[in-house]
Amino acid sequence: MPRQYVYPDDVKLPLIEEEVLEEWTRNDTFKKSLKLSEGRPHYTFYDGPPFATGLPHYGHILAGTIKDVVTRYAHQTGHHVERRFGWDTHGLPVEFEVDKTLGIKGPADVHKMGIANYNKECRAIVMRYATEWRITIERLGRWIDFDNDYKTLYPTFMESVWWVFSELVKKDLVYRGVKVMPFSTGCSTPLSNFEAGQNYKDVADPAAFVAFQLVENPNRRLVAWTTTPWTLPSNLALCVHPDLDYVAVKEPGSDVELVVLESAAKSLFKKGTKITTVEKFKGSTLKDKKYIPLFDYFKSQDVGQFYRVLNGTFVTTDQGTGVVHQAPYFGEIDYTTCLENGVITKNMKVVCPVDEKGLFTSEVTDYEGQYVKDADKKILKDLKDRGLLVKQEQVNHSYPYCWRSDTPLLYKAVPSWFINVQSFVPQLLKNNEQTFWVPSFVKDKRFANWLRDARDWAVSRNRFWGTPINLWVSEDFEEIVCPGSIAELEELTGEKITDLHRESIDHLTIPSRKGKGTLKRVSEVFDCWFESGSMPYASQHYPFEDRVKFEENFPADFIAEGIDQTRGWFYTLLVLSTALFDKPPFKNLICNGLILAGDGAKMSKSKKNYPDPLEVVGKHGADALRLYLINSPAVRGDNLKFSEDGVKEVVKTVFLPWYNAYRFFLQGVRLYEDEHQTDFVINVDGIENTMDKWILSFTNSLVKFVRAEMNQYHLYAVVAPLMKYFEALTNAYIRLNRKRLTRKAVPGDDKGQADRKAGLSTLGHVLVIITRLMAPFTPFFCEFLWKNLKLVSETADESIHFAMIPEVETDLIDTDVERRVSAMRSVIDIVRVLREHKSITARYPLHEVVVVNRSQQFLDDVASLEEYIRLESNVKKVTVSSDKEKYGVLLKADPDFKLIGKRLGGNSKVVGAYLRNKVTQAELEEVLDKGTVNIEGHDVTAEEVRVVYTVDPARLTQKGHWEPKADSQSVVLLNTEVDDDLLKEGLAREIVARVQGLRKDAGMFPLTPATAYVTFVTPNSTLAEVLNSNLQSVESLTNTKLVLGLPEGAKVKHSNKSNVKEDELELAFLEV
Repeated sequence: MPRQYVYPDDVKLPLIEEEVLEEWTRNDTFKKSLKLSEGRPHYTFYDGPPFATGLPHYGHILAGTIKDVVTRYAHQTGHHVERRFGWDTHGLPVEFEVDKTLGIKGPADVHKMGIANYNKECRAIVMRYATEWRITIERLGRWIDFDNDYKTLYPTFMESVWWVFSELVKKDLVYRGVKVMPFSTGCSTPLSNFEAGQNYKDVADPAAFVAFQLVENPNRRLVAWTTTPWTLPSNLALCVHPDLDYVAVKEPGSDVELVVLESAAKSLFKKGTKITTVEKFKGSTLKDKKYIPLFDYFKSQDVGQFYRVLNGTFVTTDQGTGVVHQAPYFGEIDYTTCLENGVITKNMKVVCPVDEKGLFTSEVTDYEGQYVKDADKKILKDLKDRGLLVKQEQVNHSYPYCWRSDTPLLYKAVPSWFINVQSFVPQLLKNNEQTFWVPSFVKDKRFANWLRDARDWAVSRNRFWGTPINLWVSEDFEEIVCPGSIAELEELTGEKITDLHRESIDHLTIPSRKGKGTLKRVSEVFDCWFESGSMPYASQHYPFEDRVKFEENFPADFIAEGIDQTRGWFYTLLVLSTALFDKPPFKNLICNGLILAGDGAKMSKSKKNYPDPLEVVGKHGADALRLYLINSPAVRGDNLKFSEDGVKEVVKTVFLPWYNAYRFFLQGVRLYEDEHQTDFVINVDGIENTMDKWILSFTNSLVKFVRAEMNQYHLYAVVAPLMKYFEALTNAYIRLNRKRLTRKAVPGDDKGQADRKAGLSTLGHVLVIITRLMAPFTPFFCEFLWKNLKLVSETADESIHFAMIPEVETDLIDTDVERRVSAMRSVIDIVRVLREHKSITARYPLHEVVVVNRSQQFLDDVASLEEYIRLESNVKKVTVSSDKEKYGVLLKADPDFKLIGKRLGGNSKVVGAYLRNKVTQAELEEVLDKGTVNIEGHDVTAEEVRVVYTVDPARLTQKGHWEPKADSQSVVLLNTEVDDDLLKEGLAREIVARVQGLRKDAGMFPLTPATAYVTFVTPNSTLAEVLNSNLQSVESLTNTKLVLGLPEGAKVKHSNKSNVKEDELELAFLEV
């Protein structure tokens, strides 16, 4: 039975993709691919888990596309690639949504309703948008296993998290301490430092100059500057720089002396105020002087160490007064400074009168119950009333906000469990060096700098919905037990355990082995970043299942996420893998930039400043969006301003020419099979035609390039050449070979038919190669094309995604042919531009094109393909020459003044002026020959001065109307003079084009003979004369008999009417 090739006239990408998606679902194609790849070497990929409490956006789509391209490519280069989707189901994002819904204001409300009930509400919403996620991801063509996913709430996942932590405890990397941390009062929990850095805002805060009276002389007052007046009730010390100059100053008539940095003295007073310097001294003289506290709320805790002046070199001169107020439990530097100077001790009662909602506690009686930021005004008013507020201003600065609740963060002392990251920073840096990042600057600069300054990681959160920290402790914290598994906890407690959330284990106790009664679990849960950092182990339930499989495939071969994860997931992965195994967690990483709205602003749902992703897919197709994103700056770590027009342009420049080439090939195959009554099979053995050799070589060179770049994870380098390939295929190969590929079969033309088959085989072969090569990038379109291509390539692969990425056919790479065709194409391109400039279409022949080039190799290459240039450019003669003078060709200097100026400095002006006005042709020839020339005593390189070609019309002695144009290597001159013979030849081509246009409009197959009627042609015109004299030729070229005039009573079915020069031509097909 003859083959049936199905291909529509017009390609509608979204409809094609939906059909392919249905086919994949119906045939379970993804799972089949995994089954087929079993037994191959593993390629390990980790998917960072998103929250399903929000919908996917362009950032997710970009990262997901990168992941899909790389893992598809790995599969199609002979690997088995497990791809499991993961979900982050614990932590603040979930709790915040529940708190909003239920009106939860703080932990007390949770305890009132019960942790079990609260967690039940959390569990109910964690997968709120899971269906939408799956629909979106699958519509984008990403292959990943949703059915065999991992969730951080699975007991198996949580158990592995426990194992990770227990290993850190065994390594003595876990400790309990008080640490000043970013604290979200909106979510009532501390945040990690990398969470705190995710949402800075420019805000206006009060800037207060506050006076502290010295005990030895209450009239001498140290003036501290602060933007957090709410911390003043907790002040325990002041700090000055020991080596800087301080002064005591006063206004005339005042006994009050104000002590500040000498450079800051004038800032305390109104402009023009005359002040007297009472004394000047170094900051070291102030050390240990006692002062009267502003508030006496914590005076009872003082054992003689509070309220004194300290020295510290961290004090700066760029802002403030040089006197820094110290509230050690509300600032990291304050805490360290006061601890080092004995103001506080690690085991003393903390001075932190602010609760988890940011309200003052009863310890601060005057402001009890007030939100600290709101209390600023009242505190400053009280100080002003007491004569202790010297001055008040406002300061605009960048301040951290909670990334989830969008409320200001406070820095606050929190009892927490920490991982001692600082103890293994050298190992972190060493393991980072073993990884490969794209782009590399993110690894070498941003990430490495973050690692060098790594702080101990507070992994505990005072929350409810998360993996509980697996520590059972005595009341004095001197006995600690850390079970690393469910089985171990069951053995220690004697209870059967099926779930590890708080409501299931908080009541469990462990008998003390040291006579301390019973051990109870600490109340905290793990930071969700600790869970995601444990993902490599917990998603596999390591070490409880498939231990060997995990260990043989760790570290992962590849991960990818956005650049914001340098302080998030990338960091936590590296910290835990280094702590556990002293290994990096991955080998290769692609770090993408951010996607912004078209105007450069952040994408915002409320502003509606970006198109919905699924709407873009519905209009242009997922493959077009994928290619647009992969070819964008975002894959190099830069930001992308999203443009739907960019997606549309991809359809125009890639998919339409690609499909046209594919359809042309299938039409040719169908013609061949109809004429020869045999199935067409691609066979490129013994190819002799130059253009066939070129496209085979050009295609395999591309395969070689793509393989090399993909091995380096340079997706951004791969897509542009792939996209340009189709321009070469359609505008060079097919255009120049159209006649031979559609040559009709006639008796005795065996040689012509063999050439026809060779050309069709060549075109089919490269289409198969490029479609297989593009499959990871454009999975839908390639699958669609494969339905017909697999027939002529005689492959058993049901899906193109079962086929391998093509190997390089090195025997088909011919660099000489590629060089020759490159020279030919450059000439053809210039002729095309010259024709456009003169508005002379390619249908009208011209007398001559002249190519001038100083390279004999180039001229020989052009001459060797003269016939193609003559036919494609539609010129009667092609002339090549190196004689510049004959054709008025001159060399001209194009200096790069930036490069010259950078190297030569002041001498660049002299050199530049010479190159612009005095340089000789001989000197420019020297640049071309030797790559350098001496100008005014300075050697100038070819990099610094580009030599370009120009034409002086006055020197051109050839007859005709010559239009010149140059590129970087040649000058092309086109004789645009048209005589009567050339005009008539062009008009004959115009008639052929109109007949073929009519056939196309009628949807007619090329092999089908037809009869068209010339219903009108301008009488006595040149066009009418050309029609009569070329009638037989037009009929042969179009497979259409032409009849002059319309039969009486005939009914027209299809017609077209057009102007040809000044004349008119109307053609028609009749109803049968």
